[in-house]
Amino acid sequence: MIHLLIRGGTVVNADRAFLADVLTQDGKIIAVGENLSAPAGATVVDASGQYVMPGGIDPHTHMQLPFMGTTTMDDFYTGTAAAMAGGTTTIIDFVIPNPKQPLLEAYATWREWAEKSASDYSFHVAITWWDETVKRDMGTLVQQEGVNSFKHFMAYKNAIMCDDETLVNSFKRSLELGAMPTVHAENGELVYLLQGEVAKMGITGPEGHPLSRPPMVEGEAANRAIAIADVLGVPIYVVHVSCMEAADAIARARARGQRVYGEVLAGHLVLDDSVYRLPDFATAAAHVMSPPFRPAGHQEALWRGLQSGNLHTTATDHCTFCAAQKAAGKDDFSKIPNGTGGVEERLAVLWDAGVNTGRLTPSEFVAITSANTAKLFNIYPQKGSVSVGADADLVVWDPQGTKTLSAKTQHSKGDFNIFEGRTVRGIPSHTISQGELVFVQGDLRAVRGKGRYIKRPAFSPNFAAAALRAEALKPTAVKR
Repeated sequence: MIHLLIRGGTVVNADRAFLADVLTQDGKIIAVGENLSAPAGATVVDASGQYVMPGGIDPHTHMQLPFMGTTTMDDFYTGTAAAMAGGTTTIIDFVIPNPKQPLLEAYATWREWAEKSASDYSFHVAITWWDETVKRDMGTLVQQEGVNSFKHFMAYKNAIMCDDETLVNSFKRSLELGAMPTVHAENGELVYLLQGEVAKMGITGPEGHPLSRPPMVEGEAANRAIAIADVLGVPIYVVHVSCMEAADAIARARARGQRVYGEVLAGHLVLDDSVYRLPDFATAAAHVMSPPFRPAGHQEALWRGLQSGNLHTTATDHCTFCAAQKAAGKDDFSKIPNGTGGVEERLAVLWDAGVNTGRLTPSEFVAITSANTAKLFNIYPQKGSVSVGADADLVVWDPQGTKTLSAKTQHSKGDFNIFEGRTVRGIPSHTISQGELVFVQGDLRAVRGKGRYIKRPAFSPNFAAAALRAEALKPTAVKR
């Protein structure tokens, strides 16, 4: 038996914080309490003056992603190893079938790629087209493979964009299966049009990227997806909310009782669109991602969304391309591969910008970095909780530790860091995965292939029936 005792720290869960030791055995937490004894041969970690929190869960990453004619720099090993260095112990990545590709075929490919993962992982599966085989495969994925969420790209016209017919069919099927539809909310038709209009104005550099994807393009798509979900009675999760228009759409829906959930990227909380106007192409292009970074005023709306509970999770959309790959769009911003890194930096940036400023309490930090994701995707309290029976995925957090973030010191294989030069206070001193130390005071001990695929059960089968009953009970209009 392998034992690990974390002694003398303050345990922080999403509901409360308290002084306690944490004892793990063979990858599970077996005791949480004061003055626990260390079994013979146990590894002991001194957490005095530090916090002991659930390992981070990043619900939005793209490791080894083939996209825009190239493939991301980080694969499932290097990406999850970098995550561990930052205190994240689980990722939820994306299976993205090509149009007309069978879902199960794409899923098998991603599962094979992910066998090298150092940390635990799971998958959302994207719906990029529709017919009866897609409907059938969704059932297999939910009922046999433990997939309980399906992704819908409302952007990327002529590639993986969903039309409304596909959204409706997939949302309805998700409801039947007890799965959560998720959406990338940008109006792909408007983006396609605006890319052409911006190019006609002679704007070809990275500064054209945010001009072609203004906030209202995101706001319209969020409103449309939320409306479709409302009609069908299915919950919906909006990924990488970047602007007040989308955040407001979610808040309005929640105020009228609709089950809508929102995700925010760490980058969108601290960076603004001035990065696209930097004179050096490589630096400006390195920030190209979708939705783009927004004017500074949107950041406060996102923080308020997290504080109010109208936005629920934080992620990175970790999708690393190097300067040579980004150079494909040297003369046309629409050809710059979309993506930035951040899986290693997320927790530190959020702690520094959130907890240190008073925007978040430590318990709220745990909620938005692990517990809420675990709850929304049905793996709580296995993940996202420091409690007896939970997986021993933990981070010992030094609130006084400091680090200057840089591409020179990151573990990601990307050659750029969007948080370059930012000094943060609050960093992991130890990361524990499956009850074993994988990061100790700067020493990364990630093991290739150690990660496990985590099945996520479907939500209650009664949920779909309840939604349909509620629809049936709505008063019908009286004909006049």
